[in-house]
Amino acid sequence: MGIGNWMADTGNDKTRYGILCGISSYMMWGVLPIYWKLVGDVPAYEILAHRIIWSFALVAMIVALKGDISKLKDFFRDRKSLACIAGCSVLITFNWFLFIWCVNSGHIIESSLGYYINPLMSVFLGTFVLKEKLSAVQKAAIAIAATGVAAMVVIYGSFPWIPLALATSFGIYGLLKKKISLDSTAGLTVETLVTAPFALAFLLHLGANGTGAFGSSSSVTAVLMLSGVATAIPLLLFAEGAKNVKLSTMGFLQYISPTMSLFIGIFMYNEKLTQVNLIGFCFIWIALAVYSYSLLKPQRAQITIGKRE
Repeated sequence: MGIGNWMADTGNDKTRYGILCGISSYMMWGVLPIYWKLVGDVPAYEILAHRIIWSFALVAMIVALKGDISKLKDFFRDRKSLACIAGCSVLITFNWFLFIWCVNSGHIIESSLGYYINPLMSVFLGTFVLKEKLSAVQKAAIAIAATGVAAMVVIYGSFPWIPLALATSFGIYGLLKKKISLDSTAGLTVETLVTAPFALAFLLHLGANGTGAFGSSSSVTAVLMLSGVATAIPLLLFAEGAKNVKLSTMGFLQYISPTMSLFIGIFMYNEKLTQVNLIGFCFIWIALAVYSYSLLKPQRAQITIGKRE
């Protein structure tokens, strides 16, 4: 098989497309702390409610424009899929709230620790639940990363509930997304539909009492309304990536996001980088380098075969 035929191979095209979607989503998530800081004076639960409402409005409009409403009708007849999507909705809502609270309470570095741990959760679920296979090099990478996380937990001195809660909720969310037959846009529409009525009722309550931030200033209102765009786009990209590559691969790509958040917390918002964070950071990036090498090996082998032919 020549290199030209290899480049045209559908399976490889799907993998490259999935990896590109994954990288894009994680880069967008990496800069989200800057976005939420723009409304740092607004309570996290109020930001969350707006995030749900505006995300639902955006993706519902996309579904309607694409003419995919019939897909939603068929989906609602499948009880197993409905259970999965309800679980996704609860998990992502919790994850959103905790992350917003971390950012606006001065815990960006701690949240980045959570998203460093999350890939290990994804690898664990991918290997033991979905039975995905790992090479010896990939297993070594996981061992190195696990050592770094263990060192962080031990030296941390107390139970790191924030990072572990973020890692667990998003890891299981990724697993459930693999079990849903809906495309990414329709899936996110149903996810946000589950919680949208509660979010809307809460915002109407705030508005009636005159305590809501919406409308208090043009800048705050704009940021809250655009939270749907800031939320939906990376989630849609993540969903596309999760459907086209191994869950374990998506997990390791996620190191992009916490690294960006870590630097943002340190250099933009002057959070302190402790020795614990630095130790874990070094271990995890070594693991990422090893794992990335394992992903490149098959491609390099294919290219070599193509040249010989």
